[in-house]
Amino acid sequence: MSAPDLASLAGLLADRTRASICLALLDGRAWTATELAQHAGVARSTVTGHLHRLVAGGLLEEARQGRHRYVRLSGPATAEMIESLASHAPLRTTPVRSLRDANRRRALAHARSCYDHLAGAVAVAITDAMTERALLAWDYGPSLSEDGKAWLRDMGIDDHRPLGSCRAHIRTCLDWTERRPHLAGAVGAALFQRALDAGWVTRRGTTRVVELTDAGRAVFRKQLGLGDEVLSPPQG
Repeated sequence: MSAPDLASLAGLLADRTRASICLALLDGRAWTATELAQHAGVARSTVTGHLHRLVAGGLLEEARQGRHRYVRLSGPATAEMIESLASHAPLRTTPVRSLRDANRRRALAHARSCYDHLAGAVAVAITDAMTERALLAWDYGPSLSEDGKAWLRDMGIDDHRPLGSCRAHIRTCLDWTERRPHLAGAVGAALFQRALDAGWVTRRGTTRVVELTDAGRAVFRKQLGLGDEVLSPPQG
């Protein structure tokens, strides 16, 4: 007989550098060891050892392009697990060293990417509004109502599950800043991609921060009744 080796998985994230690497990779990009070393504030040789462990443990996967080696999270299920674990972790106070750092933290809490879906206060507000309008049903966990399916189609979002996909069609992810659920799964990813393609949101450089455009604020105000207290960018 076999049983899940939960202790082994927990051990991979028990180191602060490895945990920092996994949180950074929630942006959905592939990073080099040098970039991750700079992010974590450790030597490249130190990061390389941690990356070997994370890849061997199945949390990360390697991608090669020419002579360059990149790593990324092994998939959306891994990303959602890390985001959920972060929401249960105690908050560790870190000093705010500059106005730029404070603004970045506010922006990250307001709206950010969580691998391939939207997270932060805006994402939680979207999930709440969909629930209030009976677009989401919660009788047996989150599911789309018939009105919800029609709403997605009206928004130009494909609701069909890809053939052969084992990914959850719709689920929620516990937001680590709001400590409340936001929409994830294939539907959450499709909604975020539509928002990017339509120009409702834009990414801020190579960070996880996502910014609502004027067009995006108008869409979410009209479609879900979200107010300026949620849609407006955080003030410094």
